[in-house]
Amino acid sequence: MVEKRKIFIISLIVVSVIIVILLPFLSDSDIRRDPSRAGEERIVVITLNGTVQEGQAGLFVGGISPRYVYKQLEHAAADDIIKGVVLRVESPGGSIAASQEIAYMIRDFEKPIVVSMADMAASGGYYIATYAQGIVAQPGTMTGSIGVISTFMDLEGLYEMLGIEVEIIKSGEHKDMFSRALTEEERVKMQGFSDEAYNQFIGDVAEGRGMTVEAVRELATGEIYLGSQAKDLGLVDRLGGIEEAIGYLAELNEFEHPVRYEFPPPSMFDQFFAFGYQVLATFEKALMSPELIKLKILREGVPPDIRYQVR
Repeated sequence: MVEKRKIFIISLIVVSVIIVILLPFLSDSDIRRDPSRAGEERIVVITLNGTVQEGQAGLFVGGISPRYVYKQLEHAAADDIIKGVVLRVESPGGSIAASQEIAYMIRDFEKPIVVSMADMAASGGYYIATYAQGIVAQPGTMTGSIGVISTFMDLEGLYEMLGIEVEIIKSGEHKDMFSRALTEEERVKMQGFSDEAYNQFIGDVAEGRGMTVEAVRELATGEIYLGSQAKDLGLVDRLGGIEEAIGYLAELNEFEHPVRYEFPPPSMFDQFFAFGYQVLATFEKALMSPELIKLKILREGVPPDIRYQVR
């Protein structure tokens, strides 16, 4: 019985490995069998959904990371049948640096990219779209929110209430500034940080959209625009959904036979990896009491970033 179980497990592993190896080749087998389809001008639709952030992000983990976008664009670049990319963006914003990295990635990509905005593509979600060849949004899409916000938590009162004493040993006058109330000098420094990031945001929007810095600055009040308003303001090129974005990309690049395409599902290895990542994250939370989870969030604070907000 034990031997049969071992044989079954080994067979399962071997089959899984074979599937992982062959899946990329099997995905386009229809074209290899049918040479007449080799003339297709594929427009691949890549979905980016969630907060813009560093680290593990993507289809199963959630969020939009430079690493995930790079892997998707690398896949599109390697396929000669793919002539262009439509990025379907649904995002409230996120990290400054991650948004910039993805924006520059799109700017330097060798194939044309059009962004199709979903329900929301605001702040960092708009940032990553700025260098696309074109931007398409629904009339009711929430976009814009060009601005920067930095949020800090002063936990001294909470610690005092809980009877927690914090002792800080530091080298550098401002090393602990994110874990206590800011001094006036530090507020000035952080305002300068925010203003510099804000100016970078404005400069990239101006360059990507072919607008003047002054024109973008007038729109960069942090407010949300509907897609219909954004089009009138020059922040969006067309109104519509994914099919309109595909048509717009084909029009801009004179594609005669554009065909919508999506990448095959991730390999079993990627699915197992993502599943394992989620299990570990869930297991970590399960080991912590609600009080410890809250304290962990409070202790880590909210790092400076670009984020969507309604005021």
